[in-house]
Amino acid sequence: MAGFFMERAEKMSLKLNEVSSEGFVNLHLLARQVVEGFITGLHKSPFHGFSVEFAEHRLYNRGDSIKNIDWKLYGRTDRLFVKRFEEETNLRCQLVVDKSSSMYLPAGGMNKLTFSACSAAILMELFKKQRDAFGLSYFADNLEFSSIAGSTSAHRSFLLAELQKLIMDENPEKGTSLASTLHELAEKLHKRSLVIIFSDLFEAHAEPGNYTELFSALHHLKHNKHEIILYHILDQSTELDFRYDERPYEFIDIESGESLKLNPSQVRDMYRDSIKEGQRELRLKCAQYSIDLVEADCNAGFNSVLENYLIKRNKVAG
Repeated sequence: MAGFFMERAEKMSLKLNEVSSEGFVNLHLLARQVVEGFITGLHKSPFHGFSVEFAEHRLYNRGDSIKNIDWKLYGRTDRLFVKRFEEETNLRCQLVVDKSSSMYLPAGGMNKLTFSACSAAILMELFKKQRDAFGLSYFADNLEFSSIAGSTSAHRSFLLAELQKLIMDENPEKGTSLASTLHELAEKLHKRSLVIIFSDLFEAHAEPGNYTELFSALHHLKHNKHEIILYHILDQSTELDFRYDERPYEFIDIESGESLKLNPSQVRDMYRDSIKEGQRELRLKCAQYSIDLVEADCNAGFNSVLENYLIKRNKVAG
């Protein structure tokens, strides 16, 4: 699907990926512009069924009332679209963001936490357009914040402020308790929801073959009738491909503090094989539990986040 998106939308997304030296991101502006570019791309793609339900717009046809034309969208696209006002079955969505120490990598710019927070803000913009209710939770070694679901502008502004605090946080020295957090959320969410998780799965992925606790918690959510999208956030270059210059490095586990001095070439092949095995097992278990797993590179823009959410919502709403 991404191949059909307009070049304009891609450039806009990449430009907005830049983060100020103080760590500030205008989340409201980012969300609005990325979503508008995405909607425009959908109208240019062959996925017409998605664009109609998702964007709540359709192309203007001769004879339509001009009072429903979206003139702002016309000003940006030079094409006439008519606003849709029909009521649809709304969803309840809970965004869950991992803010443990490993999410602050790579250092500087768009790290995994900033990418996750921006992705959550962008999805909130979609929720608003779809009249869906949404809440936010974030955690490290415990559940630090969790809101109820709402759909008002004031509610969204409150949650955007919480996301901004995550991005600005300069105290990342925290471990991860993903499994216990998800168990706690399963008890808190009393109404059927779409639970959207952003995490690098550092705790579970550190030991391939040992996803028992994680999937016990995910099964708890599924047992309570919740649907799940699990966004596995990683830095493709360093964490998957292990692309480092051929010189000695000291690698430090940011959550445990353990360190190891070595030349990357000494362990590159073994590391890649281990990562591939862990990913293979993760995909297999997610398939077994009917969980949507999305592998997202924090340096690759937001289209994969948007596309996979849209596909999942179409299934759930259908």
